[in-house]
This record gives sequence, structure tokens and C-alpha cells, in this order.
Amino acid sequence: MEKIMIVEDDLKIADYLNTYIEKYGYDVLKADDFEKLMDVFRKFQPDLVLLDINLPRFDGFYWCRQIRLESICPVIFISARTGEMDQVMALENGGDDFITKPFHPDVVMAKIRSQLRRAYGEYAAQGNERILQKEGLKLLPERLELRFHDDVVSLTKKEADIIETLMNRHPRVAGREDLLEKLWDDQVYVDENTLNVNITRVRKKFQELGITGAVETVRGAGYRLHVTWNGAEES
Repeated sequence: MEKIMIVEDDLKIADYLNTYIEKYGYDVLKADDFEKLMDVFRKFQPDLVLLDINLPRFDGFYWCRQIRLESICPVIFISARTGEMDQVMALENGGDDFITKPFHPDVVMAKIRSQLRRAYGEYAAQGNERILQKEGLKLLPERLELRFHDDVVSLTKKEADIIETLMNRHPRVAGREDLLEKLWDDQVYVDENTLNVNITRVRKKFQELGITGAVETVRGAGYRLHVTWNGAEES
């Protein structure tokens, strides 16, 4: 039985979500200590977190970052904030999806099922830990790590997904639609700036490894991976 953790300080909304989600056979926990959420998280070990942004003391962005230090379980933000930058920040801080209030419960359930399938079900990686390699570059998606020779950088889940897509498509171009489908396949609309921001972050991670020009923009098509060091290029 999958476990869902609800982090919502509006008791009516939390109770409503709790009751509705439990009808579908999930084990649900409503967090009520908003200062020690990580203690609750570690004890319950949820498979997915529903997370509000406006919370007492620390906001949802902060708590999502704390979760990402320990887990890659799906995090779905649920918020009354409707601004595009709020959605960008939710994804940038490690979230996997964003639902605006007021919401339809069937939409919430559809997104929960979608994220659980991708993380643990039919769409998830099976068996041993996956390792993708390209000319000294090594991606470990389950660890959220990118390695180049002896250097290592940590990644967010979105960054790992982008790099995985680029490596799988290499040396072909990974289209913008390919990346959007990989990252946000259950969202009707994603702001154009969201992908641009994530690509910029991925480029910085490559730069931390000493790899320059790693992600080439192919105008009108998408992006292509290049690995360059000491003046030599693998493409």
C-alpha cells in the first residue's frame, strides 16, 4: 500500500484530501507539526508528498529542498498561488508537479497515480541501479549524481531527467517537446521559461565538472549534448 503524506495547514482541505485519497486504498498521513516536518517524513517514509507553499514558519519551497536532501520521492505542490513564477519556483526547488487551488479531487488523484507510476510502477526503472555513461561522463539517476572522471556534482530530479534525456538521445538532438514530455508529461501547459531555467541549471552543473559547451542549443529543434575537455570534444 503506497503511503501519501499531506502537508497542508488548512484543516478543512487536509481532511478533505485525506478522506478522498483514503477511498482509493492509500495509507495517508496528515502532518500536524510544521516545525519538525522532516522528523515526520523520516518516520512515515511516504511514497509521495502533497505539499502546500504557504505554511507556518518555513514555506513549502524550503521543506521540498529538505526532502530532496534525503529522498527522490515525488512531491506535488498544491497551492492557491497561481503565478507562473510560483510554479517555476516549485519545480526549481525539487517539486515534480503543481496543482492550483481550488482543485478537482479527480485531478489530484490522476496526478498522484501518474507520479507513483513514474517513480515506482510500470514506467520506473527495474532491477539494478541504472548508470548511463558517455566518454567519461557518468549519470546515476537514482542517486541524483553526475560524475566526470573523479569529480561529482549533485542534481535535482529535474536536472537528472534532462541529462538522462540528452544522453539517451546523443548524438541526436533532444527536442524541446521530448524534454517537456519527460519532465511534465501530465501537465496541460508548462511555461516556456520553466524549461529554459532548468537547462541553464544543467549547464552550470556541467561547468562545475569542468565541461564547457555541454548543452548546445539547436535553434528551432532543441538541445544536443557535447562533452568537451582539454580542447577535445566528444559528440
